[in-house]
Amino acid sequence: MEEYKVTVATGTSEYSGTNNYIYVTLVGENGQSERTILDNPGLDFCRGAVDEYKVCSPAPLGPLLLVRLEKQRYWVEDNWFCRYVTVEPPGGGIALTFPCYRWLIGDVKVEIREGTEIRMHTRVPIPIAPEREPSSYSYVCLSRWTAWASGIPKCIDAKTEADLHQDVRFDSEKRSDFEGSLHYYCMEHWKEDWFFGYQCLNGSNPRMIQRCKELPGNFPVSGDMVQGSLAPRTTLDKELKAGNIYLIDYAIMDGVPTNVIRGKPQYIAAPLCLLYEHPDQGLIPVAIQLGQTPGLDTPIFLPNDPPLAWLLAKIWVRHSEFQVFQLLSHLLRTHLLVEVFCVATLRQLPAVHPVYKLLAPHLRYTLEINCRGRTQLVSADGIFKRVVSTGGEGLLVLSQREYKVLTYRSLQPCWDFQQRGATTLKDYFYREHSLMLWDAIHSFVSGMISVYYQCDSDVVEDPELQTWIKDIAEEGFVDVPTFGLSNELKNKAELVTLLSVAIFTSTAQHAATNNGQFDWCAWVPNTPCTMRHPTPTDKDAVTMEMIMDSLPDVSQTCLEMAITWHLGRPQPDAVPLGQYPEQYFTEPQAQEVIDRFRKELKDIEEHILSQNQGLELPYLFLLPSRIENSITI
Repeated sequence: MEEYKVTVATGTSEYSGTNNYIYVTLVGENGQSERTILDNPGLDFCRGAVDEYKVCSPAPLGPLLLVRLEKQRYWVEDNWFCRYVTVEPPGGGIALTFPCYRWLIGDVKVEIREGTEIRMHTRVPIPIAPEREPSSYSYVCLSRWTAWASGIPKCIDAKTEADLHQDVRFDSEKRSDFEGSLHYYCMEHWKEDWFFGYQCLNGSNPRMIQRCKELPGNFPVSGDMVQGSLAPRTTLDKELKAGNIYLIDYAIMDGVPTNVIRGKPQYIAAPLCLLYEHPDQGLIPVAIQLGQTPGLDTPIFLPNDPPLAWLLAKIWVRHSEFQVFQLLSHLLRTHLLVEVFCVATLRQLPAVHPVYKLLAPHLRYTLEINCRGRTQLVSADGIFKRVVSTGGEGLLVLSQREYKVLTYRSLQPCWDFQQRGATTLKDYFYREHSLMLWDAIHSFVSGMISVYYQCDSDVVEDPELQTWIKDIAEEGFVDVPTFGLSNELKNKAELVTLLSVAIFTSTAQHAATNNGQFDWCAWVPNTPCTMRHPTPTDKDAVTMEMIMDSLPDVSQTCLEMAITWHLGRPQPDAVPLGQYPEQYFTEPQAQEVIDRFRKELKDIEEHILSQNQGLELPYLFLLPSRIENSITI
């Protein structure tokens, strides 16, 4: 009789343990062990426990192929989260690790492969039972795409988070949570032009600013208009040629349907904002037009206008910023984009595939938070409909417009900054930190892929990988011909870039747009969620009463503060970037790559902290320790 030593690790989150019956069968090339109930004296499978058992086989099993776990109900149903199983062969030797990291719900069987198993064409065939989890696991909703609305990326086919499988849902601590600060500094300085410019660089929507080489035809700013805002002995033409003039254009807002809140119409604008990188004052706004069509009713506001008129013009720009930041930079370009990778990965890649194991920690909770967002925030009767000027039809129109022009290259920060001509802007901390993080992530992904794919042909000949990219390109990003993502992977470099985009977007990019939103929006006049009065047409007619009538009312203000606090605060069970509590990879080479990644993130952390010492307004949103490993809020 051959005796194997088996250890079973139970999850660490609340309610991970079980009092149901758990059985194990070891399957090797030469046969399988006895079906063994795992039962020691006392309690088994408690939260966080690692229990040890003996499993017998009448003959040597040979190289182990898989571990079959079975859960059977004892009196009442009690779900169980298994982290991993290890098996030590008879007589000692190296223990093999079988990663699980999933919920066993109901009376089920699940077969898990040894952690070093890799691509499909290298696996040993197993005739006993199909390997893929859906055969023994109910992933009904995970197997289907659906269109939440036309003209935006496809998503998971789940009406609410309750339709999701437990494996992709919040644990109980996260679920219960769902149910001296920068914002004070913002309240004190929000009227100042330098602070307005700073937010264009390092606020919650730092991707809009672009170098202006030539003034748009619909923005007739003359040199005389802005001369007083420029440095001595220079002109607008000189500064345009020198590359010191920048533009933020909200043309995407033009004509978007507006919301009606409690029977009262709300208002939006599609501003153009010209900014100047002043040698002494930094980036400052020098001209604002609150519409795309110039005319008598669409004046160009200037810093030397009546102070209240200039202030109201900046408020209108910041109002447009709220719409674009929340719906496009945050929702569409991080949440919905990453969901495409979630669904395709669950549909097409088995849990032993290296790309599945690489992406899984960076997709944690994303499906549930997106389902909650669709039902609670941006639905027909959601919070945005109650408080945001583009709530209802407008938010879909805005998202559809952005999706039509979305490109794969714009998700790669190196290309994005170059395309916008924003590579030399001073104090653009978002750019500097993003590029550092991109390089670290790209190096990490490249190292991991090199462990499993030795050459380009390994990528080309991996059928599961090719089916995965085809699902992403043809199903997830459907009806967006300008996106520019091929439906096949031709080499390692393409795979590394694609995975880097997915991980960067789900970590650093999401942190940049999400984490500071309460800081910038808590003082509502700085970034109002809606406006209750049309844009001003006469500079001299702007009064404080008009400003107050334009800003959100008390109820809307409270809701904006509540939403941005809830969405932007640190999460109670956050896993920082580069930390992997669930050990998907067991190979020493993979662990070495992870260790190098953590070392590089530590160096970035130290650099950012050193850089921010003594700064009156620190930029810490991309501190690696404050970046979550996935989109969880």
